[in-house]
Amino acid sequence: MSILDSIYEKAKKAPQKVAFPEGTNEKIMQAAYETAEEGYIIPVFIGHTDELKSLARARGYKEDKFVFVDLDDEEKKSEIVNRYLALPDMLMKEKALRRRMQDPLYYAMAMLAAGEAGVAFAGIDYPTGDVLLAGQMIVGLKEGISTISSVGICDIPGFEGSEGSVLVIGDSAVCTNPTEEQLADIAISACETVQALFDWEPRCAMLSYSTLGSGQGELVDKVTEAVKLANQKRGDLNIEGEYQLDTALRPHVAQKKVAKANKVAGRANILIWPDLNAGNIGVKLIQLLGHADAYGPMLQGFNKIVCDCSRSAPVSEIKGNIVISAVRAARGQEERYGI
Repeated sequence: MSILDSIYEKAKKAPQKVAFPEGTNEKIMQAAYETAEEGYIIPVFIGHTDELKSLARARGYKEDKFVFVDLDDEEKKSEIVNRYLALPDMLMKEKALRRRMQDPLYYAMAMLAAGEAGVAFAGIDYPTGDVLLAGQMIVGLKEGISTISSVGICDIPGFEGSEGSVLVIGDSAVCTNPTEEQLADIAISACETVQALFDWEPRCAMLSYSTLGSGQGELVDKVTEAVKLANQKRGDLNIEGEYQLDTALRPHVAQKKVAKANKVAGRANILIWPDLNAGNIGVKLIQLLGHADAYGPMLQGFNKIVCDCSRSAPVSEIKGNIVISAVRAARGQEERYGI
């Protein structure tokens, strides 16, 4: 069974409502329809219902596979606004929220925050910056986390790691030059994402050109300090470093370079890049030279699941990201309600 097969199985057990503010987009509609038809999600399209239904019919889709929310339905809007305003940690006042909800992206975020959807999924038509801003304004950040970041899942043919061919990497998309505190947040969030998706014990390696002091300088210092901060915040997680890439992934290299035995060295299943230069180059090397399937970026750090997909993503990749996001949302609900 492939890694995605196991995630798809989990999604089918608890289909989540996924709010789509870009339902008119052909790729989004196809991906949402196919994942709904296969029983993984309940797609909620936000916009002008007549237009959305007309497009669905023209594209050969059954209307009953979608839930449509009309921007001009004031009764529905008031219901969502009232649920949002009843939240103990709501971030926006009523008048500002109603004004923002004329935009489908903000409407989707309000539905997510109010519990009317498990995922807000955007990024094909909306720029990443708009998705991040809307999420921060309406949904807010998880307690103890001050950094929005991302991770990706790479399925790498021929790679033999501690979890077979699968490796989780981050941040390759959001944080340009993270501080020590931001790097610590990225590592913690990545561990939580892995816990939501897989039956793994997270083993997170924070990467550098140095292994435990073999190199010196401010670039190394930033990573070593981030490791300390991450462990101070979440001593229950396995976050180690600073490690070079081969130290993190190869047991025989770790035996030579790491004197003290631990759970991460040589067996990492999560890699944290020191900055976006390394992250962007790293993920493209994995894809182009390693011929990997890469799923993501998956945003992390929000109170609930906000997804920003790549504009160039094919339908197959969008479907994978939708299902992954739904599984993360289901796990979050289990944790909130003690299921």
